[in-house]
Parts: sequence; C-alpha cells; structure tokens
Amino acid sequence: MTARVTVVGLGPSGPDLVTAGTLAEIDRVPVRFLRTARHPSASVVLDAGATSFDDRYESADRIDDVYAGIVDTLVAEATRHGEVLYAVPGSPRVAERTVELLVGRDEVDVVVHPALSFVDLAWVRLGVDPLAEGARVADAHAFVVDRGPLLIAQCDSRAALSDVKLAVDEGPVVTVLHHLGLPDERVFEVAWAELDRSFEPDHLTTLWVPALTRPLDAFAELVRTLRARCPWDAEQTHHTLTRHLLEETYEVLEAIEALDEATGAGYDHVEEELGDLLFQVVFHATIASERDAFTLDDVARGIHDKLVHRHPHVFAGVEVAGPDEVVRNWEQLKKAEKGRSSVMDGIPGNLPALLYAHKVLRKAASLGIELEPGPAPTADVGSDGDLGEQLLRLVDAARRAELDPEAALRAAAARVRDDAVARERG
Repeated sequence: MTARVTVVGLGPSGPDLVTAGTLAEIDRVPVRFLRTARHPSASVVLDAGATSFDDRYESADRIDDVYAGIVDTLVAEATRHGEVLYAVPGSPRVAERTVELLVGRDEVDVVVHPALSFVDLAWVRLGVDPLAEGARVADAHAFVVDRGPLLIAQCDSRAALSDVKLAVDEGPVVTVLHHLGLPDERVFEVAWAELDRSFEPDHLTTLWVPALTRPLDAFAELVRTLRARCPWDAEQTHHTLTRHLLEETYEVLEAIEALDEATGAGYDHVEEELGDLLFQVVFHATIASERDAFTLDDVARGIHDKLVHRHPHVFAGVEVAGPDEVVRNWEQLKKAEKGRSSVMDGIPGNLPALLYAHKVLRKAASLGIELEPGPAPTADVGSDGDLGEQLLRLVDAARRAELDPEAALRAAAARVRDDAVARERG
C-alpha cells in the first residue's frame, strides 16, 4: 500500500475558522506534523501532539532548503508509518510552497483537504467581490507590477513592503489588513510613500492595492487625450506621421552616436529621444485602436509572441552552436512565418543603400553564401560599378566585424562636421 500524506489547513486566523473536516482528520491520523507554530490556530494540532518544523527555519541558510527538508521528512515518515498528517497555515493550496513540492513527489499519495485561506477573510473585510473587481493575488517577495487591483500577501517585513513600494514610481493609498479574524485585527489605510515606515508588519499582514497606473498606461491615456482635445493631433493619420517617425528615429540614432558608454555621458539624451520615438509608436497604435484594427496591448503581445517563437534556443530547448546559428534559425523561422519563398523577400527596397547592402549580405550569410574574396578597396574608382563593388566589400567587412556601416559612416561624417564647425569658430 502506497504511503500517504494527508494535508490540512488551519485557516486564516483563530481556531474558530478551522473547518470540521480539518479537525476530523487531525483526530483520525495519529502521526502529525505542523509546518510552523507561528499561527493563531497552531494549538489545534499542537495539543494533539504534532511535531513542528520551526527549528528548520533557524538551521538552514535558504528558505528553499527549509521547504525541501520538510518535504523529505514528510515522505520518509509517511513511508515509515503508512500515513502522516501535515498541517499548514491558511489553505494548503494558497501560497504554500511545501505542499506544491510534496504533490510533486511520486513516493507518496498526497491528499489535500480544503480550508479557508486569508483571501476569503480579506474579501469579507474589504467588502470586495474579487470576480467583479478583477482582483489578482500577488506575493510581496516576488512582486511584479500589475495593473491590479491586487491583494498582496506575504507582507511579513518592512523589507518586503519596501520592495513593493519601490517597484512602482507612485502608487495609490492602500489598505492594510493586519491580523484578520483575531482580537487585535486592524484594517487601515496608508499612503504609498509611507508603506514601509508607518507600521510594523508580520506574517499575518496583507495589502489591498487598488488599480495601479503604470507609466506606460498613463502615457497611452495622455495620447488618447491629445487625440481628443488637440486640433493638430486629432487630424493626424498613419501617413501624415511617417515623416515624424523617420525624424525621431534618426534623432535616436544621433543620440546613440554621441553616447559614451564608458562614462555614461549622454544617456539622458538617449532617454529623451527614445521617449519621442515611443510617442510615435503609441500614436500609431492609438489611431489603429480608433478603427478597431489593433491596440497597444496587441502590439506588445505580438512582439512578445514573435520573440518567443524566434528564440527556440531560449524557450524551447533547441541547442545552438553560437550567434551565427541563432541568426540562421531566425531567418528560416521568419521565412516560414511569412510564407516567403526566399529569406530575401521582405527587405524594404527604400532602405538607405548601406543598410540595404548590410541586410542582403547578412541574409545571404544565413544561407552559407559569402562574398567571394576580391581586391581591397582603393581610392581608384573608375566607374559606378567599381565604386559599388568597393562599397559592398566595405559593408561586408563591417558585417564580419559585427559593425554597423550606416552608424559608422554617420559617426565619421559627424566628426568631420564637428571639426569644420570648430575651425569656423576659430
């Protein structure tokens, strides 16, 4: 007979919220374990002779080691006794890593009994229907900015609260849920800036955060407002904006050319110009959304999915020998996605000549086709054909050296420009 671990939850607060089913399992199974005695209902199982794993938290260096050790012990004891009971705070299936690990072990059968969790009590105190609000549950120790609204658990220290606060530039007033269901229960509001310094949290502290406005969301809303209220913005179309898109792109390139990555000088300029370019992207997405064509979220989703698909060596376990094979795979995947007969299809014919040549040579190289060796470029140019051939070889040399010929030429020209200006000024 396969050994069994019966898992029960002790509810979100005191013994009054421990279910009758949990109490029955505690009575039925004689060998009992408890993840931590730091819980208001721990006495329910401790009084029945349960062994706590609290000592593991003091002896291990990492929390993951604590959880793994608890699971190993439970498996060993279940194998020895046939069945053991394992009690955890709250609900076994809500924010309980040990149960997640335990269910993944093949040596034992794991039976998980339902229980109330902190979220059930939180919705009651907040007067919130999570389905109606579209609420999500997040972990303060692995917080990722989300639009929300959010119920953030594991707010057990000021450090955890600080991580949450710093993840958002400016957040709303939040509701703190502290010791729900206990005699010293407190539900109060805190300004975002005071989140990690106005009260002392512990393992029974949770936050309710209304919908967050991320900088990109606020920016998209600004563009929609401009379309509605500014006469110039209101009359723009995809076609009238093309000149501005091109100009902003070149201004980004100019800012990057002036950037000194060693010292960091010029990053403020790059940031500013990228903002101007982002405005063009959001502007086009806003116009498209007005016609029910696509939204900014669709743009982000599309590029996300495309990058995942074109990086099988990152997301699908495909082995590659190096960057060259990555490029070859990319071109073949793109060819298949677009239904093209050649990797050369889709190269814009109106690209600047240097960039066009660079893309042609790079795509040819992805097929193993390289430019035949020839004489080195010289100043002796007899015809357009000679000049074109020499330029092509320079572009190929730049490609092999992983340099951008367009950027290199612009930078060289900029140096001549700056020198000429300096001489004019004497």
